[in-house]
Amino acid sequence: MISIKRVLTLLTLLFCTHSFADITPVIAKQGMVVSEQRVATQVGVDILRAGGNAIDAAIAVGYALAVTYPCCGNIGGGGFMTIHLADGKNIFINFREKAPLRATSTLFQDSADTETTDDITQSYLSVAVPGTVLGFETALNKYGTFTREQVMAPAIKLAKEGYVVTPYDAKWFGVYAEDLARDPYVASIFLKNGKPYQAGEKIIQTDLAATLQLISNHGAQAFYKGSIAKDIVSASEKEGGILSLADFEQYNVEELAPITCSYKGYQIISSAPPSSGGITLCEMLNILSNLPISSSRYHQTQDINYILEAMRYAYRDRNEKLGDPNFIDNPIAELLSSDYAKKISKNIKAKRFVDTTIEKDVKELSDTTHYSIIDNKGNAVSVTYTLNGFFGSKLIAKPTGFFLNDEMDDFATKAGVPNRFGLIQHDANNIQPGKRPLSSMTPTIVLKDGKVKMVLGSPGGPRIITSVLLTLLNVIDEDMNIKEAVDASRYHFQGNPNFVDIEPLAFSFALQKNLHYLGYRLLPQGTWGAVEAIYIDHNGNFLGANDRRRPDGAALGY
Repeated sequence: MISIKRVLTLLTLLFCTHSFADITPVIAKQGMVVSEQRVATQVGVDILRAGGNAIDAAIAVGYALAVTYPCCGNIGGGGFMTIHLADGKNIFINFREKAPLRATSTLFQDSADTETTDDITQSYLSVAVPGTVLGFETALNKYGTFTREQVMAPAIKLAKEGYVVTPYDAKWFGVYAEDLARDPYVASIFLKNGKPYQAGEKIIQTDLAATLQLISNHGAQAFYKGSIAKDIVSASEKEGGILSLADFEQYNVEELAPITCSYKGYQIISSAPPSSGGITLCEMLNILSNLPISSSRYHQTQDINYILEAMRYAYRDRNEKLGDPNFIDNPIAELLSSDYAKKISKNIKAKRFVDTTIEKDVKELSDTTHYSIIDNKGNAVSVTYTLNGFFGSKLIAKPTGFFLNDEMDDFATKAGVPNRFGLIQHDANNIQPGKRPLSSMTPTIVLKDGKVKMVLGSPGGPRIITSVLLTLLNVIDEDMNIKEAVDASRYHFQGNPNFVDIEPLAFSFALQKNLHYLGYRLLPQGTWGAVEAIYIDHNGNFLGANDRRRPDGAALGY
């Protein structure tokens, strides 16, 4: 007999997803790939079928997304990779972008000490040194089994022969048509006769194919010490930027210990600084471990209150205390200690009303991209990488063919001034030469009894961390299947700005009224990130879930 809890869960999903959409995961036995672009997902599955491991597939998918998902897939940005190897080893690879060596703490302040917002996101000053290519090469060389030529061949073919624009692609090409038209070189690639590409039309990227072929032939040195770096630096110099050849020559990738914690018998393996994702996620889970969260929180005001306050406390610590570990001492042990979590949980239980201070409203875009992979050997990979904004800085250095990031906006460009995501950060994340900006990316792998149970992550700026949190809670506490957990409506609270982002219909009318009474200000938001996740059931089946919020994505396996 189906339980009342299960009925309530299904009704919640039905009304919060606005449709009778399929909530059944994709099932596979041998391998699974989930990404935001079906063609890229298929590339990864093909690599697995051919005998490659999850790391080989991850590199192939990453390069394929650089072609077929130009808004967010990239070789002009950076990111993080969390790996669990079949032998039990857990690895975190940091290929986050770096500030140029000529960057200063006042780079984006004018003579009046006022932030200059246009330069932060739409000029060569906004471009940090990309890390994706060296990150991929490092992971492939150390943990892959295929050659660089093998994993890059599908992406080169897609760039040469073209990919077909989907309705979702066409939507964003239309939204950003004005930005894409600003530079004649960008327009020549991503506009057709001056107009946005329409669904069903094919985009061929000859210059990007040539760039990818150079990397395939000569490795990362072609990007960091060859013509690609020279072309980017030349374009930067012409347009008032500060990138130099030394920035590219000195760029490095780091292999770090991931952040780990436990929640109700599950081991969480996630991203370490300069990502705030793992620490913030684990701090929230630690706090919630000390609070009486029910198994049907979608209908419990007190449970939602506890979760929102855990978010508030964790984001406060994120914004005030975290940054690049090569420049600051991150208080990881303190923030993840059980005593600290107990202290916060006591504070939360002691307060009936929340602080009702209202900060300025901001809108957040859901860029970045995430993909999750597992193979039949026991290897799992979780990758999140980004250009920051949609299409990054909207700049392409001729003749490279790929968008450059606008990652300098992720620094605290001025103390007390919110960035484009509304995050008000402190000196721990100020601009310094060679420093990596703090990130919210949270590529995560979950183990139970030493075996992989989940692989997940999301795009979405600061909402990445809470999207991962809610997905985990949906599976562990609510007993949802992975597709239900991924598709369930979301909410996000970072304390400053002091309003709760909610998806339409995320909360019932009665629950909203109760939260208003407690002092929360709720703000419906229509655009959210997309969790791409895999769950391994007790029979060893791989259950894949592409987020309903990314209709171009796919979970595919074999």
